[in-house]
Amino acid sequence: MTIAVVDYGMGNLRSVSKALEHVAPGASVVVTSRPDEVRAAERVVVPGQGAMPDCMRELRTRGLADAVVEATQTKPFLGICIGMQMLFEHAEEGDTPGLGVLGGTVPRFARSPGAQRLKVPHMGWNEVFQVRAHPLWKEIDDASRFYFVHSFYPAPRDASVTVGECVYGVRFTCAVARDNLFAVQFHPEKSQSAGLQLLHNFVHWRP
Repeated sequence: MTIAVVDYGMGNLRSVSKALEHVAPGASVVVTSRPDEVRAAERVVVPGQGAMPDCMRELRTRGLADAVVEATQTKPFLGICIGMQMLFEHAEEGDTPGLGVLGGTVPRFARSPGAQRLKVPHMGWNEVFQVRAHPLWKEIDDASRFYFVHSFYPAPRDASVTVGECVYGVRFTCAVARDNLFAVQFHPEKSQSAGLQLLHNFVHWRP
């Protein structure tokens, strides 16, 4: 099995690839910026951290955008953090168009007068509530804690794609799934046993 970790110049690539190697010792985990290797891989992971305008620019500049969109439609796909946010139509950060794989936007956590004052970015451990059953939740308890670092969050237009939610001032979508696609706002590669279990489930997922 070949798992492509998409390298577009941003993201915690080493941590993600090492975590995948740990849960799938028999697989070939390839960190790649080549569209042909992304297309040839049996599974694709798109991690990411940083600013959405930079991420989208680099993804397109390196010719990876089309290969990523194809992967979301044809093979087991996992998006992590900005790798999840880029799947939506539009991000408030930098007024940035996304890939449009999923309908919806990526707004910033609000700081409205009178509301609970939130520290932004949302950083640290928080509970993830499984709002819909999915194979990637296998052997992960509901309300398990995962590690987050983000200032923006996904707001899907179609609520049926939401499979996980988190509460940080507001209740927001932190995991989505559709067909062969699964994506999370948190970082499974930094989330200890629960995160490794999710990555293990991804490697063995047969959508």
